[in-house]
Amino acid sequence: MDEFVTNLPVFREAIWQTFYIVSISVAAGGLLGLALGLVLYATRPGSLMANRVVFITVNILVNVVRPIPFVIFLTAIQPLMLVSIGTTIGTDAVTFALSLAAAFAVSRIIEQNLVAVEPGVIEAARAAGARPISILLTVVVPEALGPVILGYTFIFVGVVDMSAQAGLFGGGGLGDFAVTYGSQRYNWPVVYITVATIIVIVQAGQFVGNALARKALRR
Repeated sequence: MDEFVTNLPVFREAIWQTFYIVSISVAAGGLLGLALGLVLYATRPGSLMANRVVFITVNILVNVVRPIPFVIFLTAIQPLMLVSIGTTIGTDAVTFALSLAAAFAVSRIIEQNLVAVEPGVIEAARAAGARPISILLTVVVPEALGPVILGYTFIFVGVVDMSAQAGLFGGGGLGDFAVTYGSQRYNWPVVYITVATIIVIVQAGQFVGNALARKALRR
């Protein structure tokens, strides 16, 4: 425990790195995933703006990328990282990769929740003369808002989980701290404190997500 107190500044830095990685990844991945999900829903056969070519292209892209394990995905997109951010290691590199990985996961969650919207609501908007883009943004999305928020909460938990692998690429974070100052030194209290911190972060995110979803469902 004395060693943990000695490394307390490093622990605080690891918490900040985790928050940095997770917050940016969820925000950037969430926005990109929302856009992809809207395209998947709107262009699918029989939907508001059906377009077979666009749907098949985006659908295949999501299906190919989404199942790739994060460590392999991060390794595979290193050339893209070099072009985009100029580095393949560090916190920014991990955040970039996590944002992309989260986007493809979010896109499928968005699509699935939008598909579940009651068709009668959409038909009523069509009958009222609303344009497809207007129906999508002012009818379909609000109707699916509660489940979508729960989906984002699920992604948040997944991103926290994946951020623990940041240390493999020099990204720091709580996972790297637990390995470097905990398990590698057989200092198990450090490991348990780090695990407890991650649990607190996840539970806080889950609580906020559930509260927002309940509010959206009751509107």
